[in-house]
Amino acid sequence: MREFNVASRLKSAGVHLGISVFIAGIAAALVFGEWYPWPYRAASGGQELFLLLISVDLTLGPTLTFVVFNRSKTKSHMVRDLAVIATLQLAGLVYGLYMVYLARPVAIVFEVDRFRVVSYVEVRHEELPQALPELRTLSLTGPKILGARKSRTREESSKALDLALQGVDIGVRPSYWQPYNDSAKAALVRARPLSILYKQYPKQLQDVDDAVLKTGRSADTLKFLPLVARNPNWSVLLDSNTGTIVGYVPLDGFF
Repeated sequence: MREFNVASRLKSAGVHLGISVFIAGIAAALVFGEWYPWPYRAASGGQELFLLLISVDLTLGPTLTFVVFNRSKTKSHMVRDLAVIATLQLAGLVYGLYMVYLARPVAIVFEVDRFRVVSYVEVRHEELPQALPELRTLSLTGPKILGARKSRTREESSKALDLALQGVDIGVRPSYWQPYNDSAKAALVRARPLSILYKQYPKQLQDVDDAVLKTGRSADTLKFLPLVARNPNWSVLLDSNTGTIVGYVPLDGFF
């Protein structure tokens, strides 16, 4: 029982937890400050993915430290044990962050009658060389707002249809990307007045009001379109004059 000193084990596990929380804070700043700015951390599922990663990481390391810590061990033995734990924990964190990195949103693309949040792994990477020069590099600081052009030839149209039937929409194809300004008028044509959203969700009026307040505009100057993302319950708010994206509301725009 002398070897199983609960107090010393708890103290060492607490120190390990403190270090882990500090590292988790740095990771959170990177993930939510750069890769998943609001509202994409919620719409793209990045928030849940990161919290799962961190909860496992914060539990694993300190728990293992509690189990192996023993003052009767030699210093070299203890250092080796803690080094193995730290290596395992760091490897798990790096792998988890890499998965979060791959799932990060790199573009929000207007296509036909909706916006689509496109993650890094969804991009048809073989088409990147065919994209406009300024769009060939995928963003590391939140998604670029883009549009998807129409097919220019019958051959393009046929290929687009074939790929769409396979689940590859034009929004994930860099060869179809264009600056959003070139699609803003088309987006406004498809967008609907915000009053329709109010009527559709009478029990969520506060959610709409909060989203409108954040835009700094009045509700009658806004329109909305649905947002296709991992979490489908989101819509994009547009300025009804310019078609510029000015906000987001956590309500499904498909109805």
